[in-house]
Amino acid sequence: MKNKFLVGLTTLGLTALLFTSCSKVPQAEIDAANLAIEEANLAGAEVYVHDAYVALQDSLNSVMVTIEAQESKFIKNYSQAKENLAGVTAYAQEVKLQAETRKEEVKVEAQNTINEVNALLESNKTLLLQAPKGKEGTSALMAIKAELATIETTIADATANFETLGYNVVLEKVSAAKENAVAINTELTEVIAKYKGKR
Repeated sequence: MKNKFLVGLTTLGLTALLFTSCSKVPQAEIDAANLAIEEANLAGAEVYVHDAYVALQDSLNSVMVTIEAQESKFIKNYSQAKENLAGVTAYAQEVKLQAETRKEEVKVEAQNTINEVNALLESNKTLLLQAPKGKEGTSALMAIKAELATIETTIADATANFETLGYNVVLEKVSAAKENAVAINTELTEVIAKYKGKR
């Protein structure tokens, strides 16, 4: 009889412990998820893998809604929320890795584009020397020289501020500069070909 009573007390104690552990807001798991999301953000997730970062924040918000719903209940159970928070933390770590990878890809792409534009600038300067100089040609060449100067300034600024501007901003700037440099190269090549053809 005494043993049955002790077993009953033990069972009751374990049930109470389990009930208490399930009924407390999982603050440690919430903090871990928030920290993981912050680390992903610091790695550049919001900029370099924006959609994944938004999905990550949405996941946490969704879990927080279910936690708030449990808080209003008499018998609270946060076990599912704990599992979901662990999932959010794991996903945040994945997003962080994705951001780091994409950031490095953008950096390399920006560097390569700068090199391409510099090569185009040299090519365009050589073509300028071969371009016809007539009355109309002179004013057109002056305009092209001004455009090339603008491109050079853009590239110099992007190179000097490569780290501070952010690789995505640098890539955007130098890609636009490359477009202009390619257009000038095409224009000069066609004009020179026509001029040589006439001669």
